[in-house]
Amino acid sequence: MNDPLESLLLQLDNHWEKDIILKRNDFLVNLGDKNTNLYFVKKGSLRVFIDDEVEEHTIRFGYKNSVITALDCFLTNKPTSFYIQAIKKCELKVISKSNFDAFINSKSELKAIWKTLLESFVHQQIEREIDLITYSPQKRFERVWERSPQLFQEIPLKYIASYLRMTPETLSRILKKLD
Repeated sequence: MNDPLESLLLQLDNHWEKDIILKRNDFLVNLGDKNTNLYFVKKGSLRVFIDDEVEEHTIRFGYKNSVITALDCFLTNKPTSFYIQAIKKCELKVISKSNFDAFINSKSELKAIWKTLLESFVHQQIEREIDLITYSPQKRFERVWERSPQLFQEIPLKYIASYLRMTPETLSRILKKLD
């Protein structure tokens, strides 16, 4: 079997409802929105973050060939705790949760693929929690570099630093050691 995401996207191809374009810094989702849409990033990059009134904390990224949503809202249909903002100009495909659910529930094979993707996402979140709780900034950087080298090509360093829970200066020092 192909990569589960690729497999799902191939079968989902004719089910996307529309395309949208976001300019850099546009918000796709704001705190408190009840946006249950699922998005496929054709081009560009986005960040998912929370704002605790002191600083913004980047939780996740979306970039070319990835899927993004306000997952808390998508799963519970309750207002989201997140913001999703375009870092670069984005082209996105959109499908509503109701149409996505109908699509996923149309075949047991699709349900199995979706289950695999959700399990993978949960595993990624566990890895991230372990990284943030256990490891030094250097080790967090190394682990993310290993798992997601594309991140460093798609996302500005200030957002990666936020994601890694370090200052941009600390990330800059770590990167200089690589040269």
